[in-house]
Amino acid sequence: MGLKMMNDRRIAVVTGGASGIGFGIAEALAGTGYDIVLIGRDEKRLRNAAEKLGPVCSWRRADVGRRREVHAALSDLDHIDVLVNAAGFVRSVSLSTPAEEAETNWDAVIDANLKGSFLMAQAAALLLASPGGRLINISSIGAQTGGSRPGSLAYAAAKSGLHGLTYALARELAPRGITANVIAPGFIADTGFTGAWPEERIASIVAETLVGRPGTPADIAGAVLWLASPAGSFVTGAVIPVNGGWRIG
Repeated sequence: MGLKMMNDRRIAVVTGGASGIGFGIAEALAGTGYDIVLIGRDEKRLRNAAEKLGPVCSWRRADVGRRREVHAALSDLDHIDVLVNAAGFVRSVSLSTPAEEAETNWDAVIDANLKGSFLMAQAAALLLASPGGRLINISSIGAQTGGSRPGSLAYAAAKSGLHGLTYALARELAPRGITANVIAPGFIADTGFTGAWPEERIASIVAETLVGRPGTPADIAGAVLWLASPAGSFVTGAVIPVNGGWRIG
């Protein structure tokens, strides 16, 4: 899991950092000199990710939707410079989903994508560097479009809620010199979300994307690096779309 992290090095905490977009973000931050703390639910994935990132990385197994687990995961840190809330998943919820299944899936998606980001922000608030700390939430283009097909009720609602949460966090953290922003990715290839999508669906999305290609975790990581850097110090309470022009295409 890693040693007790109480030092003068820069520390970045990344939830959902064991795979996909989260891992791409953790890898990019590690490459710019951060010590990385990965938080997630799958111990095997966490171990594998930490091995890839090397000695600058440690991990904590925790469900971000559970308050006690969140607080335990952060208990050995004396400060956090960057918090990235990238944890989340999709479960289908549409108006035709049977009521009991819809409620179960709704609660799970809200817990992982929205409640988890709130619990992490609240637990990390007093640990964030002041001034200079950065809180970055990872949303989705679905927050702005409602998703690309039926079944996105819970996911779109959770990610839209994440935008409102980010605005409120920006207001509360500003007096301490801490910024809070949210990145809204478009279609990102090679993630757990999209790995099983049919080729024809992917091709149709790429055809609607102005830059003519799917996104990658590195595209999202680039936006995180900018927001985390001194160049992003005047940006707070913003939604940063990183979608290759899909929304307008």
